[in-house]
Amino acid sequence: MLTSGLDRDGRGILLFGKDLPRAETFDESDQRGTYKQANPAAIQKALDQALKLPAFGWYVLDASRRIGDKPKGYIVDSRELVAWRCDGALAVARNACPHMGAPLSAGRVCDGEVVCPWHGLRLGKTSGREKSMLRSYDDGILSWVCLQEGDEKTEHDPVLTPRPDLPIDGVIRMIARCEPSDVIANRLDPWHGSWFHYHTFARLKVLGETGDAIRVRVAFRVFKRLCVEVDCSFHCPDPRTIVMTIVDGEGVGSVVETHATPIVPGFTAIIEATLADSERIGFKVAKRLTPLIRPFIERNARRLWVEDAAYAERKYALRQEGQKAFVEDGDWYAIVGTPRRGNR
Repeated sequence: MLTSGLDRDGRGILLFGKDLPRAETFDESDQRGTYKQANPAAIQKALDQALKLPAFGWYVLDASRRIGDKPKGYIVDSRELVAWRCDGALAVARNACPHMGAPLSAGRVCDGEVVCPWHGLRLGKTSGREKSMLRSYDDGILSWVCLQEGDEKTEHDPVLTPRPDLPIDGVIRMIARCEPSDVIANRLDPWHGSWFHYHTFARLKVLGETGDAIRVRVAFRVFKRLCVEVDCSFHCPDPRTIVMTIVDGEGVGSVVETHATPIVPGFTAIIEATLADSERIGFKVAKRLTPLIRPFIERNARRLWVEDAAYAERKYALRQEGQKAFVEDGDWYAIVGTPRRGNR
């Protein structure tokens, strides 16, 4: 079905897809500005509630497919880690050889074990040094590591939310100068969507809050004036994750998971997984083309996060420096909060 409507600035757009409930139709007057609805105190309250949720020591490392038979180094919560594959299974350990501290990420993998580049010590699940290994989890899309130690150790798996069974997926990973809470706060402010991301969202309306979820109606631009409008919800399953799920319209059940993994104080890895689904017949064909479609999904996600990372960095800078939200950059000062496309 194809209908007409207006975007944020009152320009005509064409909407296709399933009908949405009339009782919650878009009111163009809402787009004259969303600063009244975007209540800082309400956003902070939602963030405070999210930060109280248990994570059981789990952190997202990266996309599952980016960890292979070569050791790869990561920093998570100020700890150096190394990840690799052992017969296809995810393996994670401290990135310091238990012998003399060599960086295992500079070594190689042989028979499923990482080999130290300095003296050849082997580390793996069959090396007799299992205590040096960290608990890890691969959900098929993302790789996780658990950093709980001693009395804090738990048998809980990561907190996962419902996903499509066979989605078209894409995962991005980028670094922002902020704390994980700044990333989550960005997503708990959907009111900025059609203003900061006008190139992607033609119009957006927050329909309300139910329990721990925010429900939003948003028109995604497909091509210029052509848009698809859906209802989606945002909720936090753990303190470092926020999930957008399409609940009505095209692609019901599709999700976007945004994970914020601390690197060191003041630096955060943003790992976002987009998992698209559809009941349309043509989607079965599209699934076979996932390797070709994935780069476009990731490019669009990265484009949004160039801007949203600037939002998160701005919030962090203001909190750290008061009103001095600028940094020295060579011979001049850069305003924190301005998207730096060339540096992402």
